[in-house]
Amino acid sequence: MLEIVNLKAGYRGVPALQGVTLEVHKGEIVGIIGSNGAGKSTLIRAISGLIKPTEGTITFKGIRIDTLPSHEIVRLGIIQVPEGRHLFGKQTVEENLKLGAYLIKDEKKIKDHLEHVYSIFPILKERKKQRAETLSGGQQQMLAIGRGLMSNPELLIVDECSLGVAPIVVEEIFRILKTINAQGTTIMLVEQKVHEALELAHRAYVLQTGRVVMHGTGEELLKSELVQKAYLGI
Repeated sequence: MLEIVNLKAGYRGVPALQGVTLEVHKGEIVGIIGSNGAGKSTLIRAISGLIKPTEGTITFKGIRIDTLPSHEIVRLGIIQVPEGRHLFGKQTVEENLKLGAYLIKDEKKIKDHLEHVYSIFPILKERKKQRAETLSGGQQQMLAIGRGLMSNPELLIVDECSLGVAPIVVEEIFRILKTINAQGTTIMLVEQKVHEALELAHRAYVLQTGRVVMHGTGEELLKSELVQKAYLGI
């Protein structure tokens, strides 16, 4: 579904990605793990069209997208749930969700997608008239994921969904991501909670200083000495 070959990108001439190659197949959950500064955010900004690579290619469903503007990439079916959530705090839960369907003109489809999101996140239905800024951190993260689902994406990129969220709620969010994937949405999970991400992911890539240093199944990487020492403190 997604193929990245020799991707190089950075900011003001400083390289952040130095020849990244990876792929995501339809129906997978693919983890991208690494410490701060490894290049994870730059990678997903490049996929989403927010920065342009200096070298390499990004192809989605056979279409080269590294030259396309962000809104065209969204239209093709790639949606990013950003780190920090970026909700509209003064707007209600339901208003935030509907903003995620801005490309859809069919009111019935919007209503159907809304009901689908409410079936996954019943708490959002309970609080649909509540302002987003009054929700807990975990509920805000659920709202951000729900907003991402409103356009029925083929690839959902979830960036650091555990940040600022209580551990018990992180478990619930990861369980929900597994359900979303089982319903047919391919997921790229960019995450600092390495153990949880690798338990969830079918496959994963380890980024260090802008390079892929290891990849394999989630199970293989959990057993890897490099991952255990560098990220799991074992």
